[in-house]
Amino acid sequence: MHKPSPPLEGPDAFQDKIRIVLVETSHSGNIGAVARAMKNMGLANLWLVNPNSFPDEASYARAAGASDILDRAQVVPTLDKALEDCIMVMGTSARGRKIPWPVLPPPEAAGIAAEKSLAGPVALVFGRENHGLSNDELHLCHYHIHIPTNPDYSSLNLSMAVQIMCYELRMLFLRNLEDGKDNPYLKPMLAPGDAGWDVPPAKVGDVEGFFGHLEQTLHDVDFHRRDNPRQLMSRLRRLFQRAKLDQMEINILRGILSAVQKAAGASGNTNSTKASTD
Repeated sequence: MHKPSPPLEGPDAFQDKIRIVLVETSHSGNIGAVARAMKNMGLANLWLVNPNSFPDEASYARAAGASDILDRAQVVPTLDKALEDCIMVMGTSARGRKIPWPVLPPPEAAGIAAEKSLAGPVALVFGRENHGLSNDELHLCHYHIHIPTNPDYSSLNLSMAVQIMCYELRMLFLRNLEDGKDNPYLKPMLAPGDAGWDVPPAKVGDVEGFFGHLEQTLHDVDFHRRDNPRQLMSRLRRLFQRAKLDQMEINILRGILSAVQKAAGASGNTNSTKASTD
């Protein structure tokens, strides 16, 4: 029916103790999409309450490489059965109910779920595609989770809602790895010198050589006048310094300048190391 899935990587507590519960899902493809969302974020414990159709080809097709999540999914007839051994239950809900219930946004809900999962199973419950969870089902929950969507278009696909909560749990797990120290998953990679960048930052001397070459080339093509420089080189210097060039980029740019000089028939001093900043 389906290809073998790659192994799951993730925190054992989240995999086994955080339970994603789908109530009376109408479209089996959504179950597959949820499985994929879970595996993306390192969760594996899926429970299905009275699904309209499962298992079937549609669910496995949408699961892509997460068929193992579907293989081990628990199918039960009632929500009570899915929750009977849990120590905490959180259900997704819109605000504005007649009797206010403790409500949490996704990040705070993930924090509480992760903490409580150390003591026993925690269920995150998601309702039907067309009308969510009933009041009686929400009354089984210790907390309601509200995802603050655009009020003018608040409807979320089931797998999207699950993905949001799984993402928050994943981020929490990564932050807690050795207190988040030196965790490459959470560090941005924006410029040369950052972990993961493929080329070292350009040295000051090489950058200055580039600026000198740039000024000479602009002079060679009659774009820059040294007798009336205005702020051209200062602004170009600011532009390229803001880019935080790496060594390969310097080499590429100087190659371009040399090609421009050759095409223009100029024989400028490409070894200049100091550009005017007047």
